[in-house]
Amino acid sequence: MAFLKAKDASKMDSKSRLDRLKELEMELMKSYAGTQKSTGKTKEIKRAIARIKTFNAVKSAEKRK
Repeated sequence: MAFLKAKDASKMDSKSRLDRLKELEMELMKSYAGTQKSTGKTKEIKRAIARIKTFNAVKSAEKRK
């Protein structure tokens, strides 16, 4: 569920990106509550969160221009 490609994030509208971001942050907190702190799944969740935040920043910068 955490896998999110850049082209998928670019196709999403802002509301769905924010919803997905909330889901990923909750999933990240759940993975931290588990026994293993550093897994491949945690790393992929962090990457997906970073992708979404990057697209949000780019879109807001485009609106300001």
